Amino acid sequence: MVKRCAWAISDLAIAYHDREWGVPQHDDRVLFEFLILEGAQAGLSWETILRKRDAYRDAFADFDPERVAGFTAHDATRLMNDAGIVRNRLKIESAIGNARAFLTLRDACGSFDAFLWNYVDGRPIRTRRRRPSDVPSSTPLSDALSKDLKKRGFTFVGTTICYSFLQAVGVVDDHLVGCVRSADRS
Repeated sequence: MVKRCAWAISDLAIAYHDREWGVPQHDDRVLFEFLILEGAQAGLSWETILRKRDAYRDAFADFDPERVAGFTAHDATRLMNDAGIVRNRLKIESAIGNARAFLTLRDACGSFDAFLWNYVDGRPIRTRRRRPSDVPSSTPLSDALSKDLKKRGFTFVGTTICYSFLQAVGVVDDHLVGCVRSADRS
């Protein structure tokens, strides 16, 4: 039997765990996608967001930050009526506002990738956690990222959301010791 991190239970979560979670991402569009999805997840299960991911891609122009930044009040209303996504006005408005902040940050730093990976000198943090209870909900790194993003106009980027984002895009690799994916890090 293959041993995985304890949260990877459903087929959808297992596929996400085995193919994406903790894999270093450097594509700005993918980084934007995860930033929006992590914000949408606040207060919900990640499983819910994974089930809605394709609908999010459709609703948010395949997470093209330029297109999302151009969304209008009419688009926000359209999204509020889209049963395929989380219909929370604050989260929808946050995604649109974050697209604009994302572009501003990207222009200032050359890429969101360069901005993000500068926090860890371009190298993922690989932890050696043994139990799910060893995995924190935030760290000084997520605190710093959250503070910086908020200063730059982002919303729904609290430290817990930022830590989940850092894990999702592989800046932090929290696969537990003994997980099949922790062996990938040798």
